[in-house]
Amino acid sequence: MNDHPILGDQYERPRRQIEREFGVPVPGEIVDPEEWTNTAIKKLPPAGPLDFAEIFGRAVPVMLDIGCGNARSTLASAVWRHDVGHLATDVLPVVIRYATRRANQRGLKNVKFAVIGGRELLADYIAPHSIAEIHVYHPQPYYDAKQLHKRLITPEFMALVHRSLIPGGLLVLQTDNPGYWKYMQQVVPLFFEFTEQPGKWADSPKGRTRREIIALRQGLPVFRGTGKPRADISAAEVLRLAESLPPPTFDADRKLMALDKMERSEGSDQPPRGKKR
Repeated sequence: MNDHPILGDQYERPRRQIEREFGVPVPGEIVDPEEWTNTAIKKLPPAGPLDFAEIFGRAVPVMLDIGCGNARSTLASAVWRHDVGHLATDVLPVVIRYATRRANQRGLKNVKFAVIGGRELLADYIAPHSIAEIHVYHPQPYYDAKQLHKRLITPEFMALVHRSLIPGGLLVLQTDNPGYWKYMQQVVPLFFEFTEQPGKWADSPKGRTRREIIALRQGLPVFRGTGKPRADISAAEVLRLAESLPPPTFDADRKLMALDKMERSEGSDQPPRGKKR
């Protein structure tokens, strides 16, 4: 036994495996397989408010990570904030499978993943004023005019976010698309007390997300902001705003499509698969 005065017996514990992506460590250590957890919600219940106390086994403030991708941003929060429940979602089953495996391998008990769109999640499964934080990193801008209706950040979505957050709750937005950011600058402050983040996130200067890491390495600007629901507008006024404001029909600039390919194909050091849970 090691008698280190601070670390005690843990001083001799073997160092656990660290996963890296583009050379940047992914938050959390990969633990021994017997410590892995099961973080997948394989099938959502019928529409209705989710019971988060049941989902997480206790009453906790809840953070939603909408469009979580491979879960780097979710892990960054969950690893350090055990007192917060994290529900992360994406419309792509393949990335949710990858994200789930990552969280399982870190033995996390405060994270769940589900395949569902952000608008559908808020509209069908979230009770009013029940969520502490909603994070949306790099929503897909969609370049084809026929797909513009799929863009997530719309007046309707902002109304749903406003309805879902607790008073004083937190909205976090991030994109590397100038057109999308300009639209956010015009629409989001109508629903939220919105503050633009002047620089990198202090907790993740190399990037909270895989996409942010890629953009920063390419020397591209990344736009960030946080907001709290405006308390000076009523629920009825929020709905009227959502109905009166224009949809996001900006030009997404096809030059940024190259980053999409990089995001899908490069830089991932695959974690060990080991046994499944």
